[in-house]
Parts: sequence; structure tokens; C-alpha cells
Amino acid sequence: MNPMDLMKNFQNIQSKIQEAQQRLKTIRATGSAGGDMVRVEISGEFTVLNVTIAPEVVDPEDIQMLEDLVRAAFTDAVANVKDRVREEMSSLTGGMDIPPGFMGM
Repeated sequence: MNPMDLMKNFQNIQSKIQEAQQRLKTIRATGSAGGDMVRVEISGEFTVLNVTIAPEVVDPEDIQMLEDLVRAAFTDAVANVKDRVREEMSSLTGGMDIPPGFMGM
């Protein structure tokens, strides 16, 4: 392949990665646990934006259950963000698979 073509391709990929990083800021995903009794919303940058806990799940005698539900909802939200990021990256790369471990995916 022509070195100039490689350079143009690299610049194009670099531009697409910068575009993807900007899109990450707009991605939102929600995870839930306990039949939607605990919901956690996070950004594409894995920042927690909102936590919603149904009053009936709050049991002062069983704080560990609530902690487990929050942890499970957060884990679900992270998986949902990763799915959205993969979709975004796939659209930017024309369907080309993202290498394992790229951007934490």
C-alpha cells in the first residue's frame, strides 16, 4: 500500500476516534435490578448521573440487599453503555469490529 494512502487512512481513523470520544459524552444508559426497583443511569464516560431506589426496597434491617441491588444495577448500566459504545464505534468504522480491550470494551 502507498505510504501516503496509509497516512490519509490514519488521519481519517484519528478523526473518527476523536468524534467517537465526543459522542461518548452524549451516551446515556440505565441499568436496573430487583425488577426495576433500583435503577442507575450512567454516561458513556461511566459517570453516575442518577440513582433511583423504590421506597419498598429500603429495609433498614437488610442494607446488604440494597447494596447488592445498587451494585447489580450499576453493573447492568455499564454493560448497556458498552453495548451503545460498540454500536457507535461500529457505525464510525463502517461495521469493522473493535479490537478486544479497545477503550475498555
